[in-house]
Amino acid sequence: MRLQGKAAVITGAASGFGAGMAERFAAEGAAVWLVDRDPGGAALAAAIRAGGGRAGFSQADVSAEADIGAAFGAAASAFGGLDIVCNNAGIPQATMPLEETDPATFDRLFAINVRGVFLGCRAAIPLLRARGGGAILNTSSTAAIRPRPGLAAYNATKAAVSSLTRTLALEAAPHRIRVNCVCPVAGDTPMLTGFFAPGRDPDEARAAFIATIPLGRLSTPADVAAAAVYLCSDEAAMVTGAALEVDGGRDV
Repeated sequence: MRLQGKAAVITGAASGFGAGMAERFAAEGAAVWLVDRDPGGAALAAAIRAGGGRAGFSQADVSAEADIGAAFGAAASAFGGLDIVCNNAGIPQATMPLEETDPATFDRLFAINVRGVFLGCRAAIPLLRARGGGAILNTSSTAAIRPRPGLAAYNATKAAVSSLTRTLALEAAPHRIRVNCVCPVAGDTPMLTGFFAPGRDPDEARAAFIATIPLGRLSTPADVAAAAVYLCSDEAAMVTGAALEVDGGRDV
């Protein structure tokens, strides 16, 4: 088991990529603490425990400092400390021109996709430092590398996540804390439909996404979880500041 004895917090863990990470991390021997505003994360944590794993859940808004502090504190108390933090929570933007993107949408995207990662990293550093080191993994996107038109605000949030990741990798290295990000292409998750332009046929929109991916399919939670296990495991002990593309060739 590649994460045996490790304790991890995963945000946005009730569904999609976060749920995939939680299940895979538990299968690899980690104790996992799920964080999500969706109370359904409690059921996944219960399922992991039923399967013999260690798991807990906190319902939280990742953009709220008090919520993050309480969730991370609960995880560290339950597990005796933390070794891994995955800042995965994020929200989509419906495809539309920049001039049609209202400021409230822009602010909400940055609150969850950027402030949420910032707060998660900020809470993680002292906890990982107390363990003598650890790993932070942030979920960025191919949108940070090869942005699509019509998603200007969303693309900007993911570019910010990638830049924050690289900066923190340098800051945290003296504390033996590695900081990386994963950059998935559009995923076969409930979040996908949130990117569709209002009124567009869902099947047509899905096909259009797939047409941009050389391997001919969307990413899956299992794809992203496999990358996350590697980046958070001791196998990646010399990897920090990386942005691993899980994109089926989309960014080539």
